Amino acid sequence: MTLLPRKASELTVGELAERSGVTTSALRFYEEQQLISSRRTSGNQRRYSRDMLRRVAFVRASQRVGIALEDIRAALKLLPDERTPTPEDWARVSELWRQDLNTRIKQMEELRDDLTSCIGCGCLSLGRCALVNPGDIHRHVGKGPTRLTGG
Repeated sequence: MTLLPRKASELTVGELAERSGVTTSALRFYEEQQLISSRRTSGNQRRYSRDMLRRVAFVRASQRVGIALEDIRAALKLLPDERTPTPEDWARVSELWRQDLNTRIKQMEELRDDLTSCIGCGCLSLGRCALVNPGDIHRHVGKGPTRLTGG
């Protein structure tokens, strides 16, 4: 933690919050989780380099698609500390999740497509229900509403 005067290229926690659309408490949490970093002034105030804007945007976008903070942290560690990440750096990091996201998209599409029939059946047909009993995984339990009754 270096104690130096503010540089023109740095942002205060309030400025980073305003520019990124993230609350100051969220920024402190992100820092606590080692997703972003800052330095401290002699008055113990946080100062963020401008490249933290991109990191915050990456964290928010990653969270929106359901990526766990642990996975986000691991991906961010692949980015360079000595320079602002390039578009190629970001592409390399995002490629880590492409297959997982494609799988999630497929699952969500299947859920969407099966939702209408599920609502229509009222989950009375557990042999066919793609939400409660996908692929008829409960067939070994027996006939009737055994899953619903705890039987």
